Amino acid sequence: MTISAEPIIYGLIFVGVLVLVEGLYLTVFGRSISLNNRVNRRLDMLDKSGNREEVMETLRKEMQQHLKARKIPLYSILSNKAQKAAIAFTPKQLVLLMIGVSILAFLGLSVGTATSVPVRALVSVAMGIGGVFTWINMKAGKRMALLEEQLPDAIELMVRSLKVGHPFSTALQVVSSEVPDPLGTEFGIISDEAAYGRDIGEALKDMAERLDMQDMRFLAVAVAIQQQSGGNLAEILAGLSKVIRARFRLFRRVKAITAEAKWSGKFLSGFPILALIGIQLIKPDYYDEAMEHPWFIPACLVVGTFLVVNLLVMRALVNIKV
Repeated sequence: MTISAEPIIYGLIFVGVLVLVEGLYLTVFGRSISLNNRVNRRLDMLDKSGNREEVMETLRKEMQQHLKARKIPLYSILSNKAQKAAIAFTPKQLVLLMIGVSILAFLGLSVGTATSVPVRALVSVAMGIGGVFTWINMKAGKRMALLEEQLPDAIELMVRSLKVGHPFSTALQVVSSEVPDPLGTEFGIISDEAAYGRDIGEALKDMAERLDMQDMRFLAVAVAIQQQSGGNLAEILAGLSKVIRARFRLFRRVKAITAEAKWSGKFLSGFPILALIGIQLIKPDYYDEAMEHPWFIPACLVVGTFLVVNLLVMRALVNIKV
């Protein structure tokens, strides 16, 4: 029994799918779509077009299009993540992208492997859908982490603006121009909507529900209460900023405490696979007799199931809500 190079080829093709999707995304929408850009995307679009209403409608359409496309077959599993990641690709473009990368993966598997056509077709479809989903999931996770990290600073910037006498709408404009993406563009859209007559509290509530952020819900509720009953909004937001920072510190502490358990679960699930690879490299014929036993395949399936269950159980044990 010898180690085949096909698993390595599968892995390389899957990585190539991720790189290809990211490259197409940056090529179509430009560098401004990247989250590490200093100037937020809304300001970059305003600088190019100069039409505030057109930019607002474009960004609003991008931010709402994925939740409206849940009825598309197979797309419902991507809609929530795509919404949180604010993917500028339309749902139809993402579906076409899945089909395109699946075809490219099939061609790559046909050139690099000797597996049967049905297996290549099944694996290529899995790579196309799984690759796009993994890419969206990575972008959503990165974007949500940045939003949570930027929010306390943005609220403190609002507090300073309110203390010098600016109205809340002006404080939003300051945040939208001074804070980079992703929060800068989000608040920029709210600022534009408020300028065209929409209620700020309602816009903040919609953003909180769309992003599914608990801290953003706190901000929306604080603004709504102040609008209805009055009070010192600067003091309310200053207290909210302290609460959010305390939650953020507690979350980081919980994450550090549970890191050992997370890596223990990953190690316990990954070590048998690494041991199997090591044994095959050292003594390729070690499992030849065992493979002839009728229970070999069922045993492999049982072991694989236990490894997956181990990961799920460990994740459930350390999934502490803050």
